[in-house]
Amino acid sequence: MLEPRTDRPGKDSSFLRTMVLDKEEGVPMLSVQPKGKQKGCAGCNRKIKDRYLLKALDKYWHEDCLKCACCDCRLGEVGSTLYTKANLILCRRDYLRLFGTTGNCAACSKLIPAFEMVMRARDNVYHLDCFACQLCNQRFCVGDKFFLKNNMILCQMDYEEGQLNGSFETQVQ
Repeated sequence: MLEPRTDRPGKDSSFLRTMVLDKEEGVPMLSVQPKGKQKGCAGCNRKIKDRYLLKALDKYWHEDCLKCACCDCRLGEVGSTLYTKANLILCRRDYLRLFGTTGNCAACSKLIPAFEMVMRARDNVYHLDCFACQLCNQRFCVGDKFFLKNNMILCQMDYEEGQLNGSFETQVQ
């Protein structure tokens, strides 16, 4: 992913917000707007008279015209990212929904959509709600120790009990 950069123009000059694309993603950055002829908007085909304008896909846009093709959210916010594929301009959520890979939760085996937040332990991926001890259902907090044994997530108490019974080998996360 590209990092946002800011080029500060001199006093009295106007700005051009530019989307720099790396095939499927871009990050806005500020740069100096060229003086002279007004640019035409790729979204509405009208002249851009605003002080701020966007450049994405080598075209110029009004700030309100550069939107996600699916959900219509504005993509011109500083720090936002846009994605392009199959001639669509998309926000991150819709790009992942349409083109991202999905997987299954290691705990419940249900589908995890590509745009959903997940927890990972080694090669296993979990829904946030499923990331809990699989014996006592205790939810983990930040900093809690958990143990992964036979693809089961265990809290420290259940793991230690299994160790005392001789049923687990040591695998600390």
